[in-house]
Amino acid sequence: VSMNGIGAMSGQQVDAPGNSLPTPAPDSFDHVDLATLTTPLGLPAIEPIGDERRWRERTHLGRKLFFDPILSSDHSTSCATCHQPAFAFSTPEAKPGGVQDRKGRRHPPSLINRQFGKSQFWDGRAETLEEQALQPIESPQELDNKVEKVLADLQNDPTYRELFAAAFDDGITRENLGSAIAYFERAILSGNSKIDQFVTAELSSLTKSERQGLWLYESKGGCWKCHSGKTYTDESFHNTGVSWGREPLDLGRFEVTKNDEHKGQFKTPTLRDVELTAPYMHDGSINTLREVVEFYNQGGVANPHLDAHIKPLELTEQEIDDLVAFLKALTGQHAWDPPAETPTAGDSGDEP
Repeated sequence: VSMNGIGAMSGQQVDAPGNSLPTPAPDSFDHVDLATLTTPLGLPAIEPIGDERRWRERTHLGRKLFFDPILSSDHSTSCATCHQPAFAFSTPEAKPGGVQDRKGRRHPPSLINRQFGKSQFWDGRAETLEEQALQPIESPQELDNKVEKVLADLQNDPTYRELFAAAFDDGITRENLGSAIAYFERAILSGNSKIDQFVTAELSSLTKSERQGLWLYESKGGCWKCHSGKTYTDESFHNTGVSWGREPLDLGRFEVTKNDEHKGQFKTPTLRDVELTAPYMHDGSINTLREVVEFYNQGGVANPHLDAHIKPLELTEQEIDDLVAFLKALTGQHAWDPPAETPTAGDSGDEP
């Protein structure tokens, strides 16, 4: 899978980590009929949500909203500013800036396969995608707006009035705004990776190192204990010691539940497309997959609330390499990738 998806689709250059990134062009999905997507190999079955007759209208409206800076207070920033297709709907910045380049506390998590999620955000504070979709609008570090102001702006836009009328009987409302974005987010799917092909008997799809990494994931590495199932996440929360002891201390799940047992816990991210989502962890503090495996190999960072699963793994250098190879083999195929170019007749690609 190419890392230059945004550049290929919008003509923009992807900046190096640490620099502010431009908002992706809204044509990033124009080659995709979001209403006819099928479940990629390896994922759970998709259950239709809401009015199936209006799936196309709602999903395409959500796509337009997702890429449109009209949601932000100064019309400078969109959802896609921090959730970019080229990076599995995350960003290469550890903590990207929102409106006026205000920095948040956490690295934007990937949005792939979130329709299978049990809760949203690193701390699980939203139960549904509809609820999640609206929260960044009113976050001062993100879009810094008010939903009521967004609704007024949309009402003043003839195109949006027409699109909402086609998608919903009651037009532009708070509920329909969240619903439309959630429809689009449910279409962000990634599957049919080399690992998926291997487990369906295409044994030649993996190299020796990738096969060894798969064995380590299932045995000595113990990765499956948290990164389980077809989505490679248990959708639960764990304290691994990431950023523990740094100020200001981010207590994660505890901030939602006020349960002392949840201090320092964060949602298990999916391993699918993990190759594309650097930097890693909720704070973006680890730059490479090898460093991630080394972090777990040493047993995380000790603290009073460290998860019982986090213990030194005693992996060798070669085993670390193999586990990284396995992780990269989980990069899937995406509907948002640029369509393959079809050679013109007589064009073999060879020199004359």
